[in-house]
Amino acid sequence: MHFTGTVYRNPYWPTWPLLEITQGCTHNRCKFCTMYKDVSFRMSPMEWIEEDLRELVRTDPDATTIQLLSANPLVLSYDKLAPILEMIRRYLPKMEYVYLAGRVTDLKNKTVEELRKLKDLGMREISLGVESGDDWTLDRIHKGYHTFDILEQCGKLEQAGIDYWMTFLNGVAGRSHSKEHAINSAKIFSQCKPMLVGTGGLTLFPGTPLLEEAQRGEFDPLSEKEMLEELKLFVENLTCDCAFFTHHTVAANLTGPNFLSRKDRIVAALDHAIQHGDMAKMAVYRRNKRTL
Repeated sequence: MHFTGTVYRNPYWPTWPLLEITQGCTHNRCKFCTMYKDVSFRMSPMEWIEEDLRELVRTDPDATTIQLLSANPLVLSYDKLAPILEMIRRYLPKMEYVYLAGRVTDLKNKTVEELRKLKDLGMREISLGVESGDDWTLDRIHKGYHTFDILEQCGKLEQAGIDYWMTFLNGVAGRSHSKEHAINSAKIFSQCKPMLVGTGGLTLFPGTPLLEEAQRGEFDPLSEKEMLEELKLFVENLTCDCAFFTHHTVAANLTGPNFLSRKDRIVAALDHAIQHGDMAKMAVYRRNKRTL
């Protein structure tokens, strides 16, 4: 299999088989991430992709799901993605679900009709690294789009009938803009129809611009308690009927389906963690994290 250096896979999707069709990230400017800092973006040669599919025929000929790598393979145009999906189906005829991740802007180069055709070829589920629904925060962390783009592009997915995930990056706005980040993100997410909303807490990894800004006093990171308070505010204002998961440092199990029916319990669990949680233990857990 052609796995060239740094790759990203969604750990909550079926993790086998994996098929790398791109390397690197087309944007590579988000202030909280260095995952692809030294990796130039390119599409894998079709010869590599076909060689990998031949290998998968030998190891997993009855595969019904596959995850396409790496950072944002969704950026590929319809004319490049469709032949790859057709090739997957040709080699793995039982394929039902193709999963891939991307940026909101990756959808701009595709029409609703093209997205429908991609769905018919197996592209059933997409994970979008949205991070925030607050324009100030999106600019602050160099995401490269605004809330209008989120609503417009997610609307195209809904018209095409493709399921999608949205992520909220807890803490990324800093202390000074925490409230706006939480409330405005919840409002924008609630105007969409994601099948799942996921949250993670910001970790300031070495080499990231946000860590360098924090060291210069230009970014005011939240404490563990403040992270939980921001997450609670986000949850309180979120109204879309979806699954919800978090890989926050909090020990409480907040992950599960049917968010709206569990919302009060999630808020109560966060309240309890805010009042009684071991913040020192959470901080150690965060410091020990090595990747997003």
